[in-house]
Amino acid sequence: MVAYKSKMVERISLPARAQRERNLEAAGYNVFNLDADEVFVDLLTDSGTGAMSDAQWAALVRGDEAYAGSRSFDELESAVADVMGFDHVVPAHQGRGAENVLYGTLLEDGDVVPNNTHFDTTRAHVANQGADPVDCPVAEAHDPSSMEPFKGNLSLERARAVVDEVGADRVPVVVQTITNNSAAGQPVSVENTRRVREFADEIDARFVIDACRFAENAYFVQQREDEYAEVSIAEIAREQLGYADAIVMSGKKDGLVNAGGFVATDDDRLYERCKQRAILYEGFPTYGGMAGRDVAALAVGLREAVEREYLADRIEQIQEFGSLLEDAGVPIYQPVGGHAVYLDAGAALSHLPDEAFPGQALVCELYREGGVRGVELGSFAFPDTDRPELVRLAVPRRTYHREHFEHVADTVETVLEKGTDVPGLELATEPEMPEIRHFTAELRPLS
Repeated sequence: MVAYKSKMVERISLPARAQRERNLEAAGYNVFNLDADEVFVDLLTDSGTGAMSDAQWAALVRGDEAYAGSRSFDELESAVADVMGFDHVVPAHQGRGAENVLYGTLLEDGDVVPNNTHFDTTRAHVANQGADPVDCPVAEAHDPSSMEPFKGNLSLERARAVVDEVGADRVPVVVQTITNNSAAGQPVSVENTRRVREFADEIDARFVIDACRFAENAYFVQQREDEYAEVSIAEIAREQLGYADAIVMSGKKDGLVNAGGFVATDDDRLYERCKQRAILYEGFPTYGGMAGRDVAALAVGLREAVEREYLADRIEQIQEFGSLLEDAGVPIYQPVGGHAVYLDAGAALSHLPDEAFPGQALVCELYREGGVRGVELGSFAFPDTDRPELVRLAVPRRTYHREHFEHVADTVETVLEKGTDVPGLELATEPEMPEIRHFTAELRPLS
């Protein structure tokens, strides 16, 4: 059942094919370099691209723009305490700002950080502190056809192997990302989170949860983890997050806003250290790089994010999108996650080796054929890692409708009919920091 009706619309148009060809070449075959007006259906990311509710727009009008002691910050602090269970909040302009605040406080040169799977900016922030980001996914995470319910879990076996190799004194932090974005948006069970908490205690490490999609994860827990079938989504979210010493949050995901993020903790000393770093990099602790109106909208969005009606509408839309792609014969990562459908580019373009970037080749063909923008999450985005060749089609919240998804499914089907005619790509330019090269690097087609 659809939980929303439209109160505002934006006109979009599909550029002519010849124009799309020129756009793609001018962008260096990197769709991050395309102008938004050149895109018909934009599934690059769900981060900050969704539609806010009327209650959030009302909060924008009421936002308090005071530099210090903002009423809007009081509302955010209250929402974080009620929804997530933490007393201390350090706001930031977005999730990567919060990552800089937290990981810049906790890490130093030579540290090692296990995570179920690091996403791009997390990996970069860990590396930027001189630490080593180590992925510890469960084995099923690399099997697109496995129907295991919690393929986003952190492998305790792998994490213990890391500690055995480097020593516990070099592992000050263990991170768990929920849902696991780099593993196709797969959920993490509360039982796994509980066991990771115990593991962190064993090695005297802090436990951090990257909570960007905490509400979507809680929905999956209610659906798939028997112990929580009769527990409310709000209660599940509070329990799961409550196992962490601190959380890092991008409000642009399950905060349902277009800007903002924060660090939250109950650790008084960690809070004070993060607050001082945030003053240096983000702003005064009651606004943290955000306008007061955005802080107010985030406070409302956090409460809306754990409402069952919203989440059911959100997850069912993603599953419907996945079904359309399956019906078109498109190989996708199973089971479908909470914020995106991931295409198995390795299977779809099996004639291309990993070094020819099959995922990025598929991304370019989707734009060329139908003006659709997705993002590669494989060998181009994550060099020197053992990850499957995936293309993420991330769905902005409360934005697109079935007709848009039908267009995307038709586009992918048409691309796959080209088969071996789809060329691979090679790097033409590359920035100095490989962890984030996919944002700005340029490529060219292989002859």
